[in-house]
Amino acid sequence: MYFYRYQLKNSQFGVQGDLQYRNWNTFGDLEQLLIRSGFTFKPKNATILFTLGYANITTGQFGYSNATTSENRVYQEALFPQKLGKRFHLTHRFRYEQRFVENQDFRTRYRYNLFLNIPLNKDAFINNTIYIALYNELFINGQTNVGTQAPVQLFDRNRTYLGLGYVLKPSMRLQFGWMNQKTVAWGKGQMQISFHHNF
Repeated sequence: MYFYRYQLKNSQFGVQGDLQYRNWNTFGDLEQLLIRSGFTFKPKNATILFTLGYANITTGQFGYSNATTSENRVYQEALFPQKLGKRFHLTHRFRYEQRFVENQDFRTRYRYNLFLNIPLNKDAFINNTIYIALYNELFINGQTNVGTQAPVQLFDRNRTYLGLGYVLKPSMRLQFGWMNQKTVAWGKGQMQISFHHNF
C-alpha cells in the first residue's frame, strides 16, 4: 500500500490518496486493486483536514476464477489528530462513501477509524523512530437492499490492525503489520506492508 499527502505551499488546499493491491494468498490471486485520490482543505488555525475524493476499485474472486467486479466511489472525509501525553498520537477519521458497484443499486457506507501511533525509542516522529501502529475501523452500510437477491447487513465489516513502523524521515514512514477483518459471514487475517509519504 502507498499513501500520499501533498499540501500546497501557502495554501489551505492539497491532495491526498492511496494505492492498494491486495491478494487472497501471498501472490497472484487478486482480491482487490484500489486507486483513491481527493482534494483536501485545512481550515486556518485548526488541525482538522477535510477531503472530497474519488476511488476506483476492482475486486477479484477467491480461487482460480479471473472474474472481477468494478466499483466507482465518491467519498467525503474528516480527519483530525489528537495527542494524549507525550507519546500517544490519536487520529480520528470519519468517512462517508457513495458507491456505484457493478450490477448493484446505488449504495452508501459510513466508516469510522481510530488510529493510535506510539513512538518507542524517541518522543517524536523524527528520523529513525520506531513506533507501534494500531487502528480499528468500523463500516456501516447505509442500505440493506442493494438490488441483489440477498440483502446486505447494516454492519458491513470491522478491521483491526497491529503493526510496527519506522520513520525514514518525518515525511516518509514504512509500516509492517497484521490486519484482522470480520464480517457477519466470514473473517480473515491479512499481512500489510505500507509506505506513507508526505511531500
